[in-house]
Amino acid sequence: MGGWEHHLPAVAMVGLQIGYAGVALLTRAAMLQGMSPRVLVVYRQAVATLAVAPTACLSRRKSGGSSMGLRSFSLIFVVSLIGVTLNQNIYYEGLYLATSTMASATGNLVPAITFVMASIIGLEKVNIRSLRSIAKIAGTVICVTGAIFMALLRGPKLMNAQILPAAKSCFGSEGTDHWLLGCLFLFGSAICWSLWLILQVPASASYPDHVALSAWLCFFGTLQSAAVALFLEPDLEVWTLNSSFELLCCLVAGILGSGLSFFVQAWCIVQRGPLFCAMFNPLCTVIVTILAALLLHEEFYMGSLIGAVGVIGGLYVVLWGKAEDYQVMNKERDPESQNDRKSTIKEALQTSYRLDLEEPLLSDKSTNTAEYKP
Repeated sequence: MGGWEHHLPAVAMVGLQIGYAGVALLTRAAMLQGMSPRVLVVYRQAVATLAVAPTACLSRRKSGGSSMGLRSFSLIFVVSLIGVTLNQNIYYEGLYLATSTMASATGNLVPAITFVMASIIGLEKVNIRSLRSIAKIAGTVICVTGAIFMALLRGPKLMNAQILPAAKSCFGSEGTDHWLLGCLFLFGSAICWSLWLILQVPASASYPDHVALSAWLCFFGTLQSAAVALFLEPDLEVWTLNSSFELLCCLVAGILGSGLSFFVQAWCIVQRGPLFCAMFNPLCTVIVTILAALLLHEEFYMGSLIGAVGVIGGLYVVLWGKAEDYQVMNKERDPESQNDRKSTIKEALQTSYRLDLEEPLLSDKSTNTAEYKP
């Protein structure tokens, strides 16, 4: 039983990456059938709000919850605007214009971009003399270079190849003119996601109820995304779900992609830390690449393969550099807990020795019980 519990976080993260891959493929298929990406964002956040809100209400009743002031409201609104509304809208635009494989691969840029942003604002310390810091910088450069390769250097087809004339430019053949624009959207989404991670720090400090915070983010994201969609999609017919598949896509994306994943990710971070969770991100890229080629018949190019390998390799270099930070944090916490344990044990032993010396060698059971009774 202990062995199964030990491997449970890894199993949960594998299942979560499979779920992410399924959401990416379903949403890509729905948009190819004609569903508006902006409307999809609204429905996804609305479903996520309905899924998370009941749990947030129950936890708030049990714990009492925390009140939301003007500062908390402003932070949550801005975090939702950047991390939910802007992020998901440009992500789905990029997913539609590029491919699900490219969308999944650019997600591995988030740790590297977050490292750069955190270094600029002073949350991340960079020591050029440290091998770990050099690894963070080198991994970031490798990730960005890999992303550029995926966007610009397409090369020959490796999967779903067809006998076609040679491409006229390095950006792709006719019919794929929007590939570069989609890559730029996806790169912008990774930047928004990284900024969202950094803004989570003051937002969580101002409003420490994480379940309620997630519900508020989904709710504000729904309202903001609805305003964006109504402005960009004046035709109300685009809001109609034309098939049960589109309805299924919205439900899966909302419940699994935005609702259940929050709890699974949070639990795994508590159990093993954020570094452990980040190591599983490339698994989603592998799953999406294989299934997209088999099910959606997406084209896969040599440049995409080289770039994806570079992004994943750079990710692990950055994670290796970050590993020391988590070790230092654990060491800083451990001595305090160890000192507390040592002092507690020492006090218990001193009390025990004192009782043994004060107690007569021959005593009745009742006397012993009375002396040891708290």
